Amino acid sequence: MTKKLSLILALCTLSFAYSQETTTTNVPKRIYNTKRVTKAPTIDGLLDDATWNAVEWAGDFKEFMPDEGKEPKQQTKFKIIYDEKNIYVAVRCYDSEPDKIVNRLARRDSNDGDWVEVNFDSYHDLRTGFAFTVTAAGVKGEEAISQNGSNWDRSWNPIWYVKTNIDEEGWTAEMKIPFTQVRFSDQEEQVWGLQMHRNNFRENERSLWQRIPRDLPGWVSNLGELHGLKNIKPQKQLEIQPYTVGQTETFEKEVGNPFATGKRSSVNFGIDGKVGVTNNLTLDFTVNPDFGQVEADPSAIALDGFQIFQREQRPFFVENKNIFDYQVTQAQAGGPYTRDNVFYSRRIGRSPHGGTTAGSGEYVDRPGNTTILGAAKFSGKTRSGLSIGILEAVTQEEVATIDNNGSRREEVIEPLTNFFLTRLQKEYNDSNTLIGGIFTATNRNLTDTNITGIHNAAYTGGVDFRHQWKNRSWYVEGNMVVSKVLGSTDAIYNTQTSLRHNFQRVDASHVSVDPTRTSLTGTGGNIKIGKSGGGNFVFDSGVTWRSPELELNDMGFQRNADDITHYNWMAYRSLEPFSIFRRLQVNYNHYVSWNFDGDHTYLGINTNSHATFHNNWRTGFNIHYAAIDYTDSALRGGPLLRLPKSLDYNMYINSDQSKKVQFRIRGGQTKGEDNGFTRKYASMGVTYVPINSLNISVNASINSNMQELQYVTTSSGSPVSNSIPRYINASLDQDTFNLSLRLNYTISPNLSIQYYGSPFISRGRYTNFKYITNSLAENLSDRYHSYSNGQISYDSNSGSYFVDENMDTTTDYSFGNPDFSFIQFQSNLVARWEYIPGSEVFLVWSKGLTRSGDPMEDLLPSLGDNIFGQTAHNIFLIKATYRFML
Repeated sequence: MTKKLSLILALCTLSFAYSQETTTTNVPKRIYNTKRVTKAPTIDGLLDDATWNAVEWAGDFKEFMPDEGKEPKQQTKFKIIYDEKNIYVAVRCYDSEPDKIVNRLARRDSNDGDWVEVNFDSYHDLRTGFAFTVTAAGVKGEEAISQNGSNWDRSWNPIWYVKTNIDEEGWTAEMKIPFTQVRFSDQEEQVWGLQMHRNNFRENERSLWQRIPRDLPGWVSNLGELHGLKNIKPQKQLEIQPYTVGQTETFEKEVGNPFATGKRSSVNFGIDGKVGVTNNLTLDFTVNPDFGQVEADPSAIALDGFQIFQREQRPFFVENKNIFDYQVTQAQAGGPYTRDNVFYSRRIGRSPHGGTTAGSGEYVDRPGNTTILGAAKFSGKTRSGLSIGILEAVTQEEVATIDNNGSRREEVIEPLTNFFLTRLQKEYNDSNTLIGGIFTATNRNLTDTNITGIHNAAYTGGVDFRHQWKNRSWYVEGNMVVSKVLGSTDAIYNTQTSLRHNFQRVDASHVSVDPTRTSLTGTGGNIKIGKSGGGNFVFDSGVTWRSPELELNDMGFQRNADDITHYNWMAYRSLEPFSIFRRLQVNYNHYVSWNFDGDHTYLGINTNSHATFHNNWRTGFNIHYAAIDYTDSALRGGPLLRLPKSLDYNMYINSDQSKKVQFRIRGGQTKGEDNGFTRKYASMGVTYVPINSLNISVNASINSNMQELQYVTTSSGSPVSNSIPRYINASLDQDTFNLSLRLNYTISPNLSIQYYGSPFISRGRYTNFKYITNSLAENLSDRYHSYSNGQISYDSNSGSYFVDENMDTTTDYSFGNPDFSFIQFQSNLVARWEYIPGSEVFLVWSKGLTRSGDPMEDLLPSLGDNIFGQTAHNIFLIKATYRFML
């Protein structure tokens, strides 16, 4: 019945979309004619060089936001010229009140204040491009554009030059962009896509040279054109950037531990480079990379057993990451499966897999992360429209040193590992059709190691496609991946019984554990149809799946397997201001899931709305109802568990983000029927900009999580039978508090100081212990049996609970006290100086502290007692880089 209903809803969405189809606004492409010059202008922001007289000004910008197509409050004009090695852009941003221009200083890529941006589609493939942005204060920003504007990668850091100036007419910008920093063909006469984009910050108004109506899908395909580029030669890059870093660590001294002496120091060296192999293809490499200046991951705790997705922050892996991206499920409706990706770069350099044989009285020195010996990326795009991305990385064998009264031994805890990835995409039909593929390989050298339980090899291959029609308003796209993991019987047994797979479930007829297997092969994928333009109504509807044996986590990220989900997203959006709104959008989503055994595991319906008012305040709400919810992971290998039906509702309010004082408030609640669970959450953030060079931001959040069924452990047997395990649960009362402070002080666009500090505490108390009796019972109380006082007792000396189910005075099984209080404090103080373009000096002080508190203490007093006055782990480092451009 539910499958039929899903099909009916999907067909209704499709037919409604066709009935609402409107003709997209037809806007002719504007053309700017540039000229070659023999004398380069002086880049000072004044625009007074006679060289600029070689070309005419272009202007007549139109509003893009909020009132598309109207005349902007302030006009803009520009000129473009070029010589043998560079392209130059001059921009005049008129402003009738120049004293009100917002020229806030910030670090690179922080476009806070008035800014102007030039976009070049230098391949003229209508899909990719480069964006160069500068604020009125002279702060630079750059982005590599892909997927026709749906992906803007700020990690791209080219070498270019710009100056700005504020005068009585407004402000001006003068840019010099070397041809070595953009990629283009070797044609004698070229046409590039071109856009000039201005942001009037105080009015929250954006204007464009090439008008792009709001109902037109895409960005790059709608750019204007730059003509007049003749006989320019692609410049091959050769950039070498060596670095050196000196580091000192201080930490708590541990008596008797020869590895915890309270202090250690080190010096390290490495090199990064960029080589233009051809005019279209570039090789990036790094040898012995160091990421000491990277901010620590935010604190988090997960009680569901799944890994926490952490965003990539290391520069080498962040830059151009979109080239290697292969998201298994791209869905506007969202969902936990949208994180799944064939490539998750955090696997490279991860914490070691293996443990040690250290016993009582022995001390262990083990690295926190695996050392990356080297990595290389080969990427680019050929003239025929073939995009290429190849990545290779090698991490070294890691050992732990174990000390026993001065006698030491070493044990391998991570094998030498090679990671390889190839990503290809080919465009057809004027970039309306795209076909691609991906292949990844992870190979570990487990010879002469005692590491068991991990794969010695893992491979993934995939194909994907996208086709667009009706002026790119409609699309159909899909992908499929196949994974294969190989290893010892122990390794494959671990995979089969892991939380993602749970082959040991006694109630599942479609999976079972085979202890003799040495490989697993699985599939996953996504197929969908959607409409992204051509009127107010848009939608995205599809089906995604992961077979029970799919395993991506050696080089990718995958939350779970054994799932088939139909998702649907529909939205009605305003295309121009009306009534009290600058913009309004209303969304509807639904989700229907099954496992590969045919069990109907989920049915959820969602609606949400987001509004921007004329005063630039924003608000929104979200309501989500889960009518059916079953999980195969909550009992950690136990049977399918029925979860309570639930209703979630939340809302947010954001003030005008252009003001010196801004705030953000969010809150909501999720409640399960029969009081099965209640989650409440609230957060508030305040940003204060007292002067243009200083930005202070404080965010605080508090969460309350009350669960009637929270997994504790599984006993190996029961009084009934040693072969019948008990899935022990409890009532959970969990409170979490997090505070973060960010301070950014920018002395100049090339010299800044940043501070980040965040205390975190999560406390959980377990009561009313119980075991599962009928996991699928309709009533919550029928799903479990609560232990009586005579059946369970607690021994404070051992910190354990002892269970005597049949009360015959003999302990049937026991388990440890699961109460917890996890406390963490992390901070980073970073001073960065870009003393010449591309060359930097970092001064860094990182501070970290992790402790276990008393779960019986109140939340905030416990946080304070375990942070203040405690010895933290401090890292002081200085890192210097110098970029040679040859």
